[in-house]
Amino acid sequence: MRVAGGAASRLPVLVLSGPTGAGKTDWAIALARAAPVEIVSVDSALVYRGLDIGTAKPPAALRAAIPHHLVDICEPTDSYSAGRFVADARAAIEAIHARQHVPLLVGGTMLYLRALLRGLAKLPQAAPELRAELDARARLEGWPALHAQLAGLDPVAAARIAPADSQRIQRALEVCLSAGRPISELQRATVSPLAGWPVHHWVLVPGDRGVLHERLARRFEGMMAAGFLEEVRALRNRGDLTARHPAMRAVGYRQLWGHLDGEYDLEDALRRGVAATRQLAKRQLTWMRSEKSGEPLDPQQTDPLSWIRDTCARLAAFGL
Repeated sequence: MRVAGGAASRLPVLVLSGPTGAGKTDWAIALARAAPVEIVSVDSALVYRGLDIGTAKPPAALRAAIPHHLVDICEPTDSYSAGRFVADARAAIEAIHARQHVPLLVGGTMLYLRALLRGLAKLPQAAPELRAELDARARLEGWPALHAQLAGLDPVAAARIAPADSQRIQRALEVCLSAGRPISELQRATVSPLAGWPVHHWVLVPGDRGVLHERLARRFEGMMAAGFLEEVRALRNRGDLTARHPAMRAVGYRQLWGHLDGEYDLEDALRRGVAATRQLAKRQLTWMRSEKSGEPLDPQQTDPLSWIRDTCARLAAFGL
């Protein structure tokens, strides 16, 4: 990634990432109560109106008291992309800075965060014939075999992609074979949309995964008690959504939709939802380790008040 120069006097951009259930929202709200900070969501599900309980969306009253951006900005029938996120996030950051406030980007959608921190590479468009060929090979040889091919063409990209991650293996191979250059090389040549702004990035990394898993299970139970199933039923009854819409592929929503479609009973849906949430947290942690960006903080060991004090001291250097 090339980082362009910028004026050191520009107000900073704060980033707080971490896996689902790590406590990012609580930390962000606490900081926003103590400093001139506005929150910018980095979450691919919070953008959708009507997805409230299952996304742990901050209540409307809290969002009215503490400014939140990129929440409830599109209908669940829409598709939202990393490119659109980058444009929306930059606009929000510039508006926040114009108010002499500091943006705090909070979330765990790592594709969006990487696009904002590193930029979006200009990659070849999808090639249907090549994609069909890769799919056919995967059926015969298995995705691990195609992952091995990717490792020969682009070892950097292969190291970041699990051998069973069919979607990312397919895209990386497609780019390598279409462009004649490794996808990792093309991505390194991008310019960060945040270039010129001082960026302070922290990552909440729970040290005890068992504690995180238990917290995720309790949170899912709490969502069900709050009416999560009724929320999914209402979305399904709209008539303009299907299980194929990206919004309905979100963790929890997908499993409850399957139950309402009669694919499995509610108890099985709950088990599947908790398991999918834990798998999401695992993927996020794997991605964060591979990115090696941000200062890691263990939320189970670190006092958020000390982080708030340190952050406020950093902001004081900017006259805030």
